[in-house]
Amino acid sequence: MDEQTLPADAGSEQVIRYYADLVWHLAFARTGSRNDADDIFQEVFLRYVRKKPHFHSEEHRKAWLIRVTVNCAKSFHESARMRKMQPLQENLVWEDPETHSLHDELQRLPPRYRDVIHLFYYEGFSTDEIADILHRKNSTVRTQLTRARAMLRAFMEEDENV
Repeated sequence: MDEQTLPADAGSEQVIRYYADLVWHLAFARTGSRNDADDIFQEVFLRYVRKKPHFHSEEHRKAWLIRVTVNCAKSFHESARMRKMQPLQENLVWEDPETHSLHDELQRLPPRYRDVIHLFYYEGFSTDEIADILHRKNSTVRTQLTRARAMLRAFMEEDENV
């Protein structure tokens, strides 16, 4: 995302360009699939364009987009279509082996933990902000971060012993 601020009167196209990376990366973190992330990305911005929501601030718009992305990803996985599908192993090209390993370990986490890890480490939100965005208690977010870190540590130790 650009370091520039988005103008208050920004059109849909500007908003989509500005928040594209945030929405797509969060969808990918949630699904682990480029195609599914693309579908969720399209659904999120389709809802944005159709609803034309009004926001009190840019932070409100950003929080709305994150919340809709999380909800769409959750609905996507709960859909009848997804329950009947067999997951494909994607051959993703990573810049380095560490990134590939980290991606694999993150995909082993339950989605609720992937959400908080992604928002905290990749998007730089505080636990208070994550709690507001995901409509969870701050203590729940802190607990989920702690558990996710412990799970990741255990996964990595397990892999080292194999």
